[in-house]
Amino acid sequence: MSQAKNPWMKRVELIFEAALWRTRLVVLIAVLASLVTAFAVLYVATVDAWILVSELAHYADPGLTPEVRKVLRAQSIAHVVEVIDGYLLATVLLIFSLGLYELFISTLEEARRSDAFAKVLVIRNLDDLKSRLGKVILMILIVKFFERGISMKFDGPLDLLAFAGGIALVGFALFLSHSAIYHMTGKDGQVD
Repeated sequence: MSQAKNPWMKRVELIFEAALWRTRLVVLIAVLASLVTAFAVLYVATVDAWILVSELAHYADPGLTPEVRKVLRAQSIAHVVEVIDGYLLATVLLIFSLGLYELFISTLEEARRSDAFAKVLVIRNLDDLKSRLGKVILMILIVKFFERGISMKFDGPLDLLAFAGGIALVGFALFLSHSAIYHMTGKDGQVD
């Protein structure tokens, strides 16, 4: 009688494991939501870029006073930084979407045949995904720092010193990011 239970239990176990494995497909919700959000952010950033270019048409107007031109220039640079920030955020969402798909659903065969694959999407585990996202998020933070730095008012030497310290920290973060990439890859830039 114990021999009759054994094949039955094995079948139940196989069915349960198959069902459990298929639950990973719930990640498709996150993949699709991230992809749709990436397209939405790309749309917003592109509309912002178009509006920025159309508003700059009157920058060359000889009737503008130097003060107005200076304000318009500062606003334009701030808008450019916002557009860059939007595109970087869309990139984060796209990398996240593709990475989740690669990790939980299936290998992107089309991507593996592409020359750009090695440069963009070498994600073998969650640490690779976190590393890719971290680098793009670092770039977003640098862009935000630049945006704040443009509009910063320096009231004294301490303000200037704090700003210089922030620049040094940004440089150090970039150095650490590059150093991590160099140690993960060989001198030829290929992932080990």
